[in-house]
Amino acid sequence: MAIQISTAIAIYFVIWWVALFLTLPFGVRSQHEDGVGVPGSDPGAPILTRMGGKLIWTTIISAIIYGIAMVAYHAGYLSIERLSKLMGMPF
Repeated sequence: MAIQISTAIAIYFVIWWVALFLTLPFGVRSQHEDGVGVPGSDPGAPILTRMGGKLIWTTIISAIIYGIAMVAYHAGYLSIERLSKLMGMPF
């Protein structure tokens, strides 16, 4: 069971995007929490987002998840037949 390169890239991209939304809220402090803010701005606006670090962590996390998924796929744990059986759907 071989995966085409376009399918592998698409799967990695989806995993990366989900991991990005999981890492976005970590380490963000709002202007209201720090008591510092620009007049006229929203108090919930972040002071420092640290996007570079979050993009690196997102890439690391998604690479690990993708690697585990590919090992499980090649071992036969993530086949369509097995997943449909687990969900109670006839294949």
